[in-house]
Amino acid sequence: MKKICLSVVGMFLLLVAAQAQFESKDTTEYRSETLKLEEANLVSGYYKQDGNHSAVTGGIGTQHLTDISNVIELKFVKWNNATNNKYSLDIEAGIDHHTSASQAYVSKTGASRPYGTRIYPSVNWSVEKPNKLTLGAGLSFSNEYNYHSFGGNVLLGKTSKDDNTSINFKGQVFLDKVTMLEPSELIPGNTNDNVTTYTTASGRVISSGGHGNNIPKTSRNTYDASLTLTHVVNKNMQVALLTDVVAQNGFLGLPFHRVYFNYPLKDSARIENLPSTRVKLPVGLRLNYFLGDKVILRTYYRYYSDSWGIKSHTASLEIPYKFSPYVSAAPFYRFYTQTAADYFAPYKAHLTSDKYYTSNYDLAAFSANFVGFNFRFTPPKGVYLFDMIELRYGHYVQTTGLHGDNVGINIRFK
Repeated sequence: MKKICLSVVGMFLLLVAAQAQFESKDTTEYRSETLKLEEANLVSGYYKQDGNHSAVTGGIGTQHLTDISNVIELKFVKWNNATNNKYSLDIEAGIDHHTSASQAYVSKTGASRPYGTRIYPSVNWSVEKPNKLTLGAGLSFSNEYNYHSFGGNVLLGKTSKDDNTSINFKGQVFLDKVTMLEPSELIPGNTNDNVTTYTTASGRVISSGGHGNNIPKTSRNTYDASLTLTHVVNKNMQVALLTDVVAQNGFLGLPFHRVYFNYPLKDSARIENLPSTRVKLPVGLRLNYFLGDKVILRTYYRYYSDSWGIKSHTASLEIPYKFSPYVSAAPFYRFYTQTAADYFAPYKAHLTSDKYYTSNYDLAAFSANFVGFNFRFTPPKGVYLFDMIELRYGHYVQTTGLHGDNVGINIRFK
């Protein structure tokens, strides 16, 4: 109920801000040299899933999870009329609240909290020059009780004089800290949930009690360089080539993911152990084709490979159809398949001689289908306070038995 109330309050505040913007909008063709609110978006979503392969309990057990998300995005624009530069400032603030049944079993007594809240603000600044060169930079932050992340990015883009071709480069870095919340029975010397002995790569750390503030943290760094090339082939066809190089180092697993071994002893569990480096290489192709004024075919394919042995294919199709200039609907479908990581094995299938091991089914071999529809209403200007409202629903099914449903709403004020 609190989350619903927060969403309503956020919508009300955005409505007030939008109304003020409409009342103060300059009706002449002069472009403002002061920062003005150009667009505001309120995005809310609800996701629910279930399955029987939780990594917290070693590849078995419930994967039941719910997540409620709310994001507010504000886009500001100003012009320098002397140089004809366009400046953009995007501010985004998001909050997610999730409940996870398996998370309660980080401690075998069920004393761990089965819920969490994540807050993730970001800010991005860019300048678009008359020669159609775009430069930008941004900062981001994400905070959850067991995970903290600082991010930064730079953007460089260039569009051709005829606007038919553009190329964009984006570099990102994420510097994360993972809190070492280990399963209670796997902490050396621990006999109950109040014992405060923790083991890290640098040695044993003594905290003040329970899961207190002195639990050690370890680093995880991610570096991403992406390149996007888009081209308008003709009036009916647009294509885009997307490629990334992602490198990670540090602690790349999670400390509360158990692994049970093919061993006769009752307590043969360990914390998952994965390599401290990973390189990801995805390449994608997007093609949009306009079938007259009412129908668009949006297609996408991506091939992915990484240094852990995973190879995957993604293919999707979305078909927006315009019922009128103001109403459209778009059914969509996405297929995904991947091979297993070299270090994955299910419950009690690992050998104690294995150097690396995990029973996280995100790294297993599986295929998945995601199907749903999107509904959009863009009223004539001046009829409603909002510029666009979009509803989206999708149903997700994996061959591992995992299944989920996602509902989202996006309201835009302009």
